[in-house]
Parts: sequence; C-alpha cells; structure tokens
Amino acid sequence: MTKTLEGADGLTSIPALLHRNATKFADAPAYREKEFGIWQSWSWSQALEEIEALALGMIDLGVAEGDFVAVIGRNRPRLYWAMMSAQMCGAVPVPLYNDAAAEEMAYTLGHCGAKYVIAGDQEQVDKVMDIQGGLPQFEEMIYLDARGLRKYDHEKLRSYEQVQETGRAKRDDLIADMKARIAKLDYDSTAVMLYTSGTTGNPKGVVLSNRNVIETSRTSSEFDHLRQTDDILAYLPMAWVGDFIFSVGQALWTGYCTNCPESPETMMTDLREIGPTYYFAPPRVFETQLTNVMIRMEDASKLKKRMFDHFMAHARKVGPALLDGKPVGFMDRMKYKLGDLLVYGPLKNTLGFTRVRVGYTAGEAIGPEIFDFYRSLGINLKQLYGQTEATVYITAQPDGEVRSDTVGVVCPGVELKINDTGEVYYRSPGVFVEYYKNPESTADTKDAEGWVATGDAGFIEPDTGHLRIIDRAKDVGKMADGSLFAPKYVENKLKFYPNILEAVVFGNGRDECTAFINIDLTAVSNWAERNNIAYASYQELAGHPQVLAMIQSHVEETNRSVADDEMLSGCQVHRFVVLHKELDADDGELTRTRKVRRKKIEEKFHDIITAMYDGSDHISTVTEVTYEDGRKGAIKATLEIRTAAVEQVTTRMAAE
Repeated sequence: MTKTLEGADGLTSIPALLHRNATKFADAPAYREKEFGIWQSWSWSQALEEIEALALGMIDLGVAEGDFVAVIGRNRPRLYWAMMSAQMCGAVPVPLYNDAAAEEMAYTLGHCGAKYVIAGDQEQVDKVMDIQGGLPQFEEMIYLDARGLRKYDHEKLRSYEQVQETGRAKRDDLIADMKARIAKLDYDSTAVMLYTSGTTGNPKGVVLSNRNVIETSRTSSEFDHLRQTDDILAYLPMAWVGDFIFSVGQALWTGYCTNCPESPETMMTDLREIGPTYYFAPPRVFETQLTNVMIRMEDASKLKKRMFDHFMAHARKVGPALLDGKPVGFMDRMKYKLGDLLVYGPLKNTLGFTRVRVGYTAGEAIGPEIFDFYRSLGINLKQLYGQTEATVYITAQPDGEVRSDTVGVVCPGVELKINDTGEVYYRSPGVFVEYYKNPESTADTKDAEGWVATGDAGFIEPDTGHLRIIDRAKDVGKMADGSLFAPKYVENKLKFYPNILEAVVFGNGRDECTAFINIDLTAVSNWAERNNIAYASYQELAGHPQVLAMIQSHVEETNRSVADDEMLSGCQVHRFVVLHKELDADDGELTRTRKVRRKKIEEKFHDIITAMYDGSDHISTVTEVTYEDGRKGAIKATLEIRTAAVEQVTTRMAAE
C-alpha cells in the first residue's frame, strides 16, 4: 500500500486532533463523568489543559519517547486523558483489561516492558504491586483514586493530581520539550498498542499507528454521518479496540462528547440519563437487556402483557421496513404509531435508546431474533464486522441495507477477498503495523501485499456485495455424514431465549451435535419465583427437573428452526447438559471480551462431552473454579444428560 506522509486534513497524530478540537470546539462538551450521582463536564479546551498538565508531569517523572505506559481501570475521562498524555510524551499507551487477574497483567506488562503504569484505583494498584517483583523494567505507578492508599509505600507510587500539579508548576521549563516530542509524531508513529483477547493462546500486542486510527476514524465517521453534537456512553473495556476507536479516535475526529458512567452497577441508569445518539454494544449486552424486558413482561399484568405481545407482533412485521424507508400501508403505519405511543416509545426510553440515531453491534454474531427485536422498535441497530488488526472496521451495514444475516458491505478504503477454503481476507488503511515482538505471527497473519487473514469463514453475496460470516474458520467443520458443522449459528439461536445465557455446541466429525447450556440466573430465578420453585444455589437451580424441561423445550424449538436451513440442518442438538457453573473468564473458559474458548472447554469438560456421546444418562464430575479473591476451589456435581427431539430432514445439501 502507498505510504503517505500527510494525514487526513493535514492532521497526523492524536495530539494534533486534540489541539484542533480545543481551538475549533473550545467550549463544546468533550467529556462527562458521573461521580457521587452528579454529572461533571469538561470542554475540549479544559480537557487539553488537563492532558497537557499530566503529560508535562510525566516528562518530569522520566517518561521517555518510545516508553510503554500501561493504563488500567474502568472508563473515566482521566484515564482517556492518560493515554493522550502518553502520546504527547512520545510514549505508547497500552490499556489493559481492568478485570484481568494479576497473572494475566503480569504477562502483558512483561511482554511490552511497561515502565510506567497509570492505575484507576486501589484494586488495580494492588494487582500491579503483587507482580512488580517479576517486572524488572517497572519504575513508577500513578494512581487516580486515592481511597485506601494512604498508608501504602509511595516510593514508586504517585497520585494523578500530584503529577499534574508538578506539570503545571514546571510548565515553562518543560513545554518546549513536550512540543518538540509532539512535532516528531507523524502518520506512521505508533498511536496505541492493544492486546488481542487470546482465544487460542497468549494475547498478542497489536501495534496501531496514527494512520490506522485517524484514517479509520475519518472514513467510519463519514460513513455514518457522525456529528460533533453526538453523544456516546463509554462503558466497554478500555483495552478493547472498539472502545479506543469510539471513545478516542472517532471522538477526536468528530469532536463529539464521551460520557463515562459512575460504575458498572449504575450503567443502565446513566445510559437513560445521557440518552446517547451513537451507541455500541456487543451481543451479550443486547441479550441481557432483552432478557430483562421479557422478565418484566412476565411480571406485568395480563392486560399489559397482552398489549405488549400484540403490538410487538405488529412491530416485527412492519418496524424494520419503516426504519429502512420502505413502503408500508396506511393502516399499518397508524397502528405502528399507536404502538409507539403505548409500547415502543416507553420501552426505548426505559432502555435508554430514545435518541439513538446510529447503533452497532459486533464482536460476536448476534442472534437474528434478538437483532430484529431492536430494529422492530425503530432503533437503527446495525452490524459491523471487524477485528483489532483492522482497527475495527472491515464491513458495516449502510442505512437502508440492514439485514440480520449479513455483516454489511466493505467499509470505505477496504478491499475484501475470499480464498479457496472460504476464509475472509482484507486490506485497508486500518491494517495493523505488526504484532509486537512476534514477527512470525505477523507474517502468518499479514502477507507482503498487506492482505490480512481474518480466521473467519464466509462468502460475499454476488447480487448485494454483502458479506456473510458462517463461523470461525477453525470452528467450521463437517459432520460424520459430510454435512456442514457451524456451531455459532446454533448457539446464537439458543441464546435468543432469555433463560439461556451461554451455549457451546459440539459435533465436528461426529454423527450428531451435542451442547452445553448455561442458564441465565436472573431470568431463571425470576421464573422459579413465579412458579414457587425453591432452590439454594445456582447449581441446584440449574439441575432442577422443571428447569431442565424448560431448557429442553428451548433446544427442541431451536432444532425445528435449524432444520429449516437445508445447509445447516445437520447441526440440530441431539443431547445436551445444563452445566453446574457459569463459564467464566477467570476460569479460562471465556476471554475477557466474553468469547468462548472452545479448546479450553473441550479439555476441561472432556468427561462430560464423552458421556454425552456414549449414551450415559448422568455424569458425576469435579470442576476447578476460581473465586473472586483469586483462591482456587472445586465443585462436585452429578449432571443429567438430556436427549432432545430432532426434526427429520430428507435432504442434506452438504452431503450430496
């Protein structure tokens, strides 16, 4: 690809965009944060002053050009500022997942060689202090929230405010140095290093340049007509590439306001108060919100429940067509308006989606039924397909071309191709520079011409140009009879049911498919309470005969739906187990972005999988678990293996 020295509109770095906004949008809100129940706001000019003060203090502390600065904590304006301050120093910010265990942080901090850490609170400080003995390069830690840290040894520990105060006091002495460092930044300078979720091994450090971030932010903002007056809610992990682009890249390019909730517990309340116009959530968030809606409707009066069901049936019929500007009959329009007054409008307000103009979901495939539910309400929810190595964007759905079974058309500047095995490849200005300290993996993923292997199997529709993703290429296989095996397709259908939190389907090379099911504790406990079912623990509830019967009905209904797809009809679930524990990132079964680690699950629960295929009715098992305080333990359980009814399919396309 051609190397250009000039950035978009002559802006070649993140600090350059920040300085432009502080001039162009000086008094416009740039950041908001809710603290102690009150929203605080900073304009772009105020944010620049805060960021420069921290950068000057970091230079005085010894941060050098090329140093790696780790940032750990929940979404807060000051931690976003910390990443930009690092860039002003010529250093490289490395955000980490704030829920990662100390051992996981040890790998990342050791791998990048971070000399400095900016931690949000005592929890993050403690984790770094626990592992600092194994980090010889570590020099200083800056903390934001001082609660609980008064009696700590402050030899290598400084407060965020203290560093800023030093920066302000020494501004005249240090400002020339800082400006010189900023002037050296160009389109090919590193903007950030983000670590992959590590579904198949240790996370890899993805190096993204200013070119990657700015070009992607520019084209994606233009694609969706994002505006300076937009609002987003920044609540997803700061270590995730999506949050970096939405809360830093696009925010800086357009000048819109980034709003940070008070805590994860208040996120839904804060979402309603802000009413974002631009919103992103992974499928899990939309699934959880839908589950909560369904629970509330089960508890509602018979009249409200009947009204909800009646108008939602109409919404599913005409809502998406109205949203896309397609012709809808007069009476249907009038009925939809009445439904909006009585049901859809109040529901959107409860969810915090009243003002959403552009909404996206990505990261994992979303169930078609869940996707269609939100669009039927009039919410402009779309799908995009991307990855860290692409600086998010590969394909996205344009307005008016939104479907549940595709992930859209190529984004501006992106090229796409499918190889002989069906794997999707792309190249674009957003293609990452390299995997840090990993030239072998870089070469395996990105070829000399800049084409990147996604690891996903899919195809491009010839008539529409839309990309359809089947599954992870490594997960797509064949059943013993030659029919196609694509587990994610079935898992997403199962997860449409509010009672099912997670599903993992097995069957590659086998005669039939089987599945693990995790119940959704919130939904199922609410159902149990309504049906006077007593239980003492998650394990007891998950194994209750009535719960198992309910889950079996969901599996069998899913089988009827899967049977309608001739290509994938062989993926019907014949036998299943409701697991005695939730799959958990702390136990290595999920990534920090909630993606299933199939290989780990197959290894850890091999005895249960074996029992599902050998005809057993029950299996006794012992499973290691990790408690919240990091201690290890084990839980014993005897699980019932259930057989589900399947639909007979006479034709198997893949087997012919």
